[in-house]
Parts: sequence; structure tokens; C-alpha cells
Amino acid sequence: MLPAANASSFRQAHLIDLGAARVCCRRVGTGPALVLLHGFPLSGLTWRKVVPELAQRFTCYTLDLVGLGESRSGAAVDYSSPGQAVVLRQALRAQGVTSYALMGNDTGGWIARELALLDAGHVTHLVLTNTEIPGHRPPWIPLYQTLARLPGSQAVLRGVLASRWVRRSPMGFGGCFVDRALIDGEFADLFVAPLLADPDRLAAALRFLVEMQFVRLDRFAELHGQLSMPVGFVWGADDPTFPEATARAMAAQFPNVVGFRSIPRTKLLLHEEQPDAVAAAVVEVLTAAA
Repeated sequence: MLPAANASSFRQAHLIDLGAARVCCRRVGTGPALVLLHGFPLSGLTWRKVVPELAQRFTCYTLDLVGLGESRSGAAVDYSSPGQAVVLRQALRAQGVTSYALMGNDTGGWIARELALLDAGHVTHLVLTNTEIPGHRPPWIPLYQTLARLPGSQAVLRGVLASRWVRRSPMGFGGCFVDRALIDGEFADLFVAPLLADPDRLAAALRFLVEMQFVRLDRFAELHGQLSMPVGFVWGADDPTFPEATARAMAAQFPNVVGFRSIPRTKLLLHEEQPDAVAAAVVEVLTAAA
């Protein structure tokens, strides 16, 4: 495990100024670079439970996606999935990172594929955990995208987040956890409370949501074939949002799959529920593909 001082330093983010965009980054560990991308509407802090183990082998970089956490941009294109990849590549170069393994969960897995496509010669391995699947529409997200375009959308999302009952339902985070008790406490403090407290943060999250265009995602049914680096899957077995059977079918689209690890008793946020099992599976994927 990480020494207490290093675990504490992981929570101390710094901002990378890229002109129109600024990207929040956390870094800890030693060894080859491993970049971790989170999902909606979270931040890089969602990796706090797996980083202590991974940092024993890798220098872990967690980047907040543009519009989420502390990352923002004045350029509209930076909120799109290809635009996110451009910004994140710039942020990594600003940190001196030119060769790295890449891991993404939920929409972070979608953007990880955009980044792997854009920066293919520099991405040594790709690890995908419960993430968007071409041709598949996750429950509730299309509805929320429609609502996000309407007047008063902030009030609607604030109401969803503020209601403990809705947060724990399938409309909220109920489909993300087997143990719904994890939705309260630290998780709510880190990811729900900041959105409720800051209207600008909530507006940026809605902008992010609107710019994730599924017509672009569907193109990856073919684009996956261009991702020739070793690709491993670590999947929450009980996820209703991105079902494992559908994910296994997607895996056949990649030319160099090095394994599909299923983590029982987890859903979409498997790294929040079973961090030790997830970290071990990630290490197994990366070392097997070395």
C-alpha cells in the first residue's frame, strides 16, 4: 500500500494550463506511466481506492475529463469525445508523458479509446472497464441528454442528485453499485456534494453530457480494429448499464485482446466496490501484455 503521505498527496490535484483548456491532474507512484480516466459525473478521485496498489508498480496519472471535476475549457470542441482526446494528449505531454498504458471506466473508457486512436504510437496498453459499447444505449443517459438541452435542466439534475431516494434508484447511481450503501458517505461527499454546491460545476457537467455523441461512439465498431495495442477488459459482472455479454461481443472487434476478467458482485463502478480485485486484474492484464 502507499505510505500515508503519498496517499494524501494523491488527493492534492494540480491544474495544467493549456490555453483555452485547463486540466486537473493527480500523480503518484513509481514505474511506467499509467493514465486513468473516470466516468460521468465523477472526477479522478474515483480511482482513490485502486491507486494505492497500482502505484507500487506504475506512476499513476488521473486526469479529470473536460467539464468534470476541476477540468474546464473555453472551447466548445474540447467537450466532444475527439476534442477531449486532443486536450488530454496535450496535458500528458505537458507532464512529460510520452509512453503510457491507458485505462478508462464508463465514459472515460470511451475517451480512452479516442485517445488511443489519436496517440496510438504512444499508448502501450489499453484497459477498458465497464464502458460504452457501439450500438448499445445505456439506460437513462439518452433521456438525460435530452433533458440537458432544455431550459431548467440544472434544476432537474440538481433535484436528482439532491434526493437520496433517486440517487439510490436506477435513475441515479443504483445501477452502478451492488452495495447501494456505498452511494452515501464518502462517495456522495466527493462527487455529489460538489455538484450541488457549485452551479458552474453542474453546468459544465451538463455540457459534457450533451457533447457525448453516440453517433460518434457507434463508429468505433470499425475504429476498434485500428487499436492494435494489447487491450484487456476488466468488467463488473452484474452491470445492467453495460452488460458483460454485450461487452464480450464488443471485445471481438479488437485485434489484440489479452484477456477479459470478470469481477463478481460489482456493477459499473467496480473499482469503487472491489478495488483490490480490480487492481489485481489490471496488473495481470498489463504484465501479461508486456
